[in-house]
Amino acid sequence: MGEQGMARPTVRPTGVERTFGDDEIIVSKTDTKGIITYANGVFQRISGYREWELVGQPHNLIRHPEMPACVFKLLWDVIGAGHEIFAYVVNQARNGDHYWVFAHVTPTFDASGRIIGYHSSRRSPKREALPAVRELYAVLLAEEKRHASPRDGMAAALRLVEDLLKSKGTDYHHFVHVL
Repeated sequence: MGEQGMARPTVRPTGVERTFGDDEIIVSKTDTKGIITYANGVFQRISGYREWELVGQPHNLIRHPEMPACVFKLLWDVIGAGHEIFAYVVNQARNGDHYWVFAHVTPTFDASGRIIGYHSSRRSPKREALPAVRELYAVLLAEEKRHASPRDGMAAALRLVEDLLKSKGTDYHHFVHVL
């Protein structure tokens, strides 16, 4: 088991993309705080971490610096309310390579209906969808960085994504399915 609270790696992105098969699924489970409790073999292989390095660590261990924080805020708001969400996410492997996933994240409930954790199944994304996702995420990331406070930047970018999607007559959930 990994040491609790291991610092996030400070590896610089390499610009090299890793991919995985359309028939493969990256699976992880976390507790309610986002601490990894399970990581399947595909997750370990693609991320470059061993199971003992992942279990007990915050899931943001693999957060890529080009992934807007507001998308994670949206994700946590949805799953924290007991709903599932689909999202495009770019993650960073241990060595700085990156890999895109199409994530399906669901809450896990106990017998009394209380959320006790989260389950994420990530498939290989539709390659033709990535240009639109990259474009949206670049705009959101720029908005986040435009503000002095990370919290203010995330809030502004979240408003921006909601406004952009509303202007297109959709929400994030539907946006990711029509790409």
